[in-house]
Amino acid sequence: MVVVTHELGFARQVSDQVVFMDQGVVVESGRPEDVLGNPQHERAQAFLSKVL
Repeated sequence: MVVVTHELGFARQVSDQVVFMDQGVVVESGRPEDVLGNPQHERAQAFLSKVL
């Protein structure tokens, strides 16, 4: 099942895989704890620092 959400707490709890997109391009994907907890891409870091 694919779910699109900006509710990152929900995504972290229920997902096996997280994909972070910027302007329609996948910039990061992986386990929630990796993508949301330790993002590698600058755009993901900037966004997540504001919402988490």
